[in-house]
Order: sequence, then structure tokens, then C-alpha cells
Amino acid sequence: MLTINQLSFYFGGRTIFEDASLQVKPKDKIGLIGLNGKGKSTLLNILSGIDRPDKGALIFREKALERLSESEISKWRGRNVGIVFQFYQLLPSLTAHDNLLFAMELVGVIPKHERKQRVKSLLAEVGLEEKLNKFPHELSGGERQRVAIARALANDPPLLIADEPTGNLDSVTSKGIQELFGQLNKSGKTIVQVTHENVTGLPFNKLYHMKDGVLFTSN
Repeated sequence: MLTINQLSFYFGGRTIFEDASLQVKPKDKIGLIGLNGKGKSTLLNILSGIDRPDKGALIFREKALERLSESEISKWRGRNVGIVFQFYQLLPSLTAHDNLLFAMELVGVIPKHERKQRVKSLLAEVGLEEKLNKFPHELSGGERQRVAIARALANDPPLLIADEPTGNLDSVTSKGIQELFGQLNKSGKTIVQVTHENVTGLPFNKLYHMKDGVLFTSN
């Protein structure tokens, strides 16, 4: 599905990572681990087309992403990638329902007559069918993250990218979020996730470690 080949990224006169290579296959659940400030989030930003590499190739289903214009990469991202952030990034002035609806309206791949029912179905899938009219400040941290996951699924992307999705949650809530990601993976979603958690027992089929600007497999 997605291949990065010898990617390098530099910032402020220093190497964030160099010659990083990684292959994501359909239905993979990949864990990316390492200390803070070592380039894991930057790598996710490049995988999702938010940042651009300084060198190397990024191929998605035979399409060279590093060659796309900003408008082309934005359109590609909207259709193919769902992003889950550590701090949710929900729009505070919109309800859970409207956060998802807005995501669909931005991209436009879900037919208008299907959107409201899809919002309800997605919120039910993450266990929040009764919270659809709640604003983010009325939800717990775990509930906000579940809304954020539902929003990432709004346009039915083949790839989910999650940057420390449990990093702001307590251990019990974190376990529930990890279980939800496991269910999504079993249902066919491909997932790349940065985590600081102890990965023992988590169902990653591939583990990568980022250290001193080098990406290497950990299993």
C-alpha cells in the first residue's frame, strides 16, 4: 500500500532522520516507538503528506507522493488517510456529530444523502451513539479520542495514522482505545501508530524503532 524508500528530513541544521525505509502492506498494524523528539511524529507527518521529505521516495499504490503539488497532496490525504492526534484536535464549537459531518463536507467523497446516517453509525461503532450532540468540552478525554477516531474514519480511508493516541489518557482508558484500534484493524483498516506505551501484548504485526535519526525494525 505505502512504501517509503531512503527518506531523509532535516530541520534547523540538524538531521531528524536519514535514509529511513518502511513498507506498509494492507491490513498491517504497525507500531513506531522511540524517545520523544526523535522524529517519529515528523515521519508520520510525511506519511500523511503534511510535511515533505528532503530526500527519498514516498509511494502510495504506485503514486509518487513527493512529486504532487500541495493541492494534489491535500486531496490525496483527504481521500486516503485518517489522522488521529494525541490531543484530539476536535473543533470546540461543533458537536461530536458536526465534527464528523464537517470532515465529510471538506472532502466530499461521501454522498450528501448518506452523511448524517454515516455519522450516527460511526459514533455507534466507537460507543458514543448517545453523545452525538455533545460538544468536546462536555466529553471525557477518552470520549474525545473516540470522536477523533470516528472522525478519522469519516471518509472511509484505507490508512489510519495515529500519533500517540493514548498519550493523554489514563491506563484504563488507554486500554479501551487500543482495543478499538485492534477491532478496526481486524475489520480491514491499515494502521500506523506512534506509541510510548509498553507494546508487550499489543497486537502490532510490525514494530519499528526510531533512534538517533535511524529507523530500524524491532521484531
